[in-house]
Amino acid sequence: MLHTSGYLIFLFYFIIVSVYGIWIYRRKRKTNQGTKDYFLAEGSLTWWAIGASLIASNISAEQFIGMSGSGFQIGLAISSYEWMSAATLLVVAIFFIPVYIKNNIYTMPQFLQQRYNGTVAMIMAIFWLMLYIIVNLLSILYLGALAVSGISGLPIGLCISLLAVFAIIITLGGMKVIGYTDVVQVFFLIIGGLAATYYGLKLMASQSGETSIASGFSLLWKQAPEHFQMILKKDNPNYLDLPGISVLVGGMWIANLNYWGCNQYITQRALGASVPTARKGLLFAAFLKILMPMIVVLPGIAAYVLYQKGMFQQEMLNSQGVVDVNKAYPSLLSLLPEGLKGLSFAALTAAIVASLAGKANSIATIFTLDIYKKAIRKNADENHLVNIGKITIIVSMMIAVMLAFVLGEKLMGEGKQGFQYIQEYTGFVSPGIFAMFLLGFFWKKTTSAAALFATIGGFVFSVFFKFLPNFFDLSFLVPYGFAAKNKEGFFEIPFLDRMTFVFIICIIGMYFISKITYKKEHITEFDNSGNQSYKVTSTFAIGALIVVAILTFLYTIFW
Repeated sequence: MLHTSGYLIFLFYFIIVSVYGIWIYRRKRKTNQGTKDYFLAEGSLTWWAIGASLIASNISAEQFIGMSGSGFQIGLAISSYEWMSAATLLVVAIFFIPVYIKNNIYTMPQFLQQRYNGTVAMIMAIFWLMLYIIVNLLSILYLGALAVSGISGLPIGLCISLLAVFAIIITLGGMKVIGYTDVVQVFFLIIGGLAATYYGLKLMASQSGETSIASGFSLLWKQAPEHFQMILKKDNPNYLDLPGISVLVGGMWIANLNYWGCNQYITQRALGASVPTARKGLLFAAFLKILMPMIVVLPGIAAYVLYQKGMFQQEMLNSQGVVDVNKAYPSLLSLLPEGLKGLSFAALTAAIVASLAGKANSIATIFTLDIYKKAIRKNADENHLVNIGKITIIVSMMIAVMLAFVLGEKLMGEGKQGFQYIQEYTGFVSPGIFAMFLLGFFWKKTTSAAALFATIGGFVFSVFFKFLPNFFDLSFLVPYGFAAKNKEGFFEIPFLDRMTFVFIICIIGMYFISKITYKKEHITEFDNSGNQSYKVTSTFAIGALIVVAILTFLYTIFW
């Protein structure tokens, strides 16, 4: 539990974020606040604010708790989600952002309506709302409260409620308040996160009479070499989660490109900026993503080695007496000196609140601009729409709180990896959505009928492949690396490979459906042409090459 000095450090963080947010909000109120300003902070976010906001919104309980838990169970291989994200951000910056900004796109459903039709846009708007609330807000609240409760000693229900209230306060100020307070959040996130990693490595070193963190890392690597393999082999018990080379050439790309390029929650931060500013922000975020495994994965590996040495034997158990990997990070934090514990607690809270605020703002944006304005009250003025957005923020957070109370432990407790839960269930829809966006961007003959096939068919095929092992023996796929035995004893297709298969099916289906329906359907004019848009500055090109070089080095060392 935290003591006085720890709470004082946390209070210092809380005051800085609150005062800074109020100051930005008061400055903003001097001008008329329309929907584009409230939801997108149009033209007012700098490149460093965009990059920091992307990371603050992305790094949350699912990383600090879920990914550390996967580090405990799987090892450094889970870092592929972070390091491949860095590469993905470069692709999005070069090819996706110019298309959005050139066509004045502010929401993802707006893109779908402009490129396809209102039916596709409305279906996806409703779907995204459900996904953000049921999967994202729920998981962030529950996993975050689990950690906060473990450190502070407060009941988990109270922690869920307090996190939600803190996030609502920040979110109600609009995207500009979120964007600039995220800069402060990222500072605490990185400093506090590194403090936990530093102490974990120092603790490892002290176990063998050493003192330096370099010695601690070396000991960690020597005592758990299987936890420092980036590409898992077929016989690895975690192969279903990270199926070997597929993390480099398969479904990992689909998951990341869909998340970073076709996701309102993420792209919203860059859509109100110019192309050069947005690109610089995404490049900055790419560098920060390379750093993230040091903060969220290494502590999990350290907790694993210390657990093998006899530590955390009780702390790692849940209420049913099962080892809960999601408790790896909180267990490690419990050993920190009081000052570092308070700093790490602030970092964790910053990550949770920033992600909750970003998700809630995206929910409000989609509901207000793509559902309420188009289907409920088409003539609503700007002030009314901003107020509807604020009401949506509060209502969505209340729903998420109730779901966290009822479903949190059932979905992410009992030793389950919280991070993998989020990735797999998001992966049921990612292939179809990404196929719809990709062909919508780069093939002018793609029709709305094809888009509907990808939207609905992608989900149906994902469910089909998920439950196929219950009816059909897939052991013949094992030699090819496309199946492994699950806990129930069935041979199952790894979910990253399922995403690849579904994506290919969606692309092929969309191609033939578009060929059949192209002449019958009026294709909306959409500007995805012009190679000039894809040209980058020399500064961006150099930065991108440095990112690629670092990633190549890391995968070579830890292959």
